[in-house]
Amino acid sequence: MRKKLATAALLLVTALGAQAQQQAMSAAPRDKTQSSPRLNPEVQARAKRLSTQMARDLRLNGYQASRLEAINQDKVAKMAAIEQKHADNPKLVDEQCLGVCKERDQELRAVLSNDQYSNYYDSRTAYYKFDKDFAARSSNILMVNSVQNPLPANSKGAVLAPSRTSAPAAPANRGR
Repeated sequence: MRKKLATAALLLVTALGAQAQQQAMSAAPRDKTQSSPRLNPEVQARAKRLSTQMARDLRLNGYQASRLEAINQDKVAKMAAIEQKHADNPKLVDEQCLGVCKERDQELRAVLSNDQYSNYYDSRTAYYKFDKDFAARSSNILMVNSVQNPLPANSKGAVLAPSRTSAPAAPANRGR
């Protein structure tokens, strides 16, 4: 009887331990080097372009470049959300985006060497302008594309197209 009770208690403790470990693993922070599913393609392109420019200018190795791209994807996504939310107030957009850039500064300090970080820090405003110019150009391109190729008026997938002319239907014989 005691052996059965001890075995049952051991199984219960083991099961609870495994469940707690599984919950701890699911609550672990996500690896920022992996691409985030919440980013839309425009934001990813914007972050990729900025990361490529920065990696070239700062002469980063592969590890640094991948970490930089992950950081930029996160920060560009935040800036795009700010730009969309406060589109009517450019001053507020600049203030909040500069706050996001300061977050990037802190994260890059851990990734870049001292010389690279000094070069980055000296060129921060140029990178900010580079990113803003690309965002403005891509939003203009999207606007022109939406005017040239409008989406259907309803959500059921209707397509606006010229109506088809069909031959008139033959009259049905109603009597004999």
